[in-house]
Amino acid sequence: MATSSTTTQRKSPPKRRKKVAAAVPARVVEIVGPIKREAQPARRRLTPEDRRRQILAAAITYFAEVGFDGGTRDLARRLGVTQPLIYRYFPSKEDLIRQVYEEVYLGRWRTEWEILIGDRTLPLRERLISFYSSYTQVMFAPEWMRIYLFAGLRGLGINRWWITFVESNVLKRICEELRSASRLPTADEVPIDPAEIDYLWVVHGGIFYNGMRRVVYNAEPNLDVERTIEVAVDGLIAGFNATSRAIHKDRLRTTSHTK
Repeated sequence: MATSSTTTQRKSPPKRRKKVAAAVPARVVEIVGPIKREAQPARRRLTPEDRRRQILAAAITYFAEVGFDGGTRDLARRLGVTQPLIYRYFPSKEDLIRQVYEEVYLGRWRTEWEILIGDRTLPLRERLISFYSSYTQVMFAPEWMRIYLFAGLRGLGINRWWITFVESNVLKRICEELRSASRLPTADEVPIDPAEIDYLWVVHGGIFYNGMRRVVYNAEPNLDVERTIEVAVDGLIAGFNATSRAIHKDRLRTTSHTK
């Protein structure tokens, strides 16, 4: 009996083919051109002055948002820089706060306002309304008001610095002009009394409060800014003569009684 042997052939597993990216047909390249990779823009290195301005601008925004309890570490994180870099330009947080004051308050003060207040070729009412209309455009900026309030709550020097500046450059000048318009003695003849300055603060502060309601409290005042200024100025001019005379009369009476 013949034995037939069958040879079993083992099939080797198919080889995995490597995926090859399809070549771009030459015709396509000819039509649209070779594929170009977009170059990453080179990062411009800031000059020391630009870096300082960048940090100061960020600090103004930061302190206006979170107040002065916010630290320089968080400020650095927002800027994407290290905390030591901030201290390279501002040696301490107190120094940074001082620079914020000079930028937001002194830096936005206009010397022409002082000239306007003292320009006696114009009616006093027109001068004061024009001054406060221009001044409130600066004072009612959100960062101006928020930094001022945060500084007061924190007990920083910003408020004291600005109060001294306003008394010297605004209120005393306005008092001199009111005396002149009321035919009262000049400041050289009778020094300005602190009570006169406080009387002017009532008017100045009333205008400031209009902005605080609008900007900080989001509570619309009864009068718009221009009308508030007009009412405040008219009341000041109408009442200053009698108020100033009463202030100085009281002082003279006290002096006479002492003698």
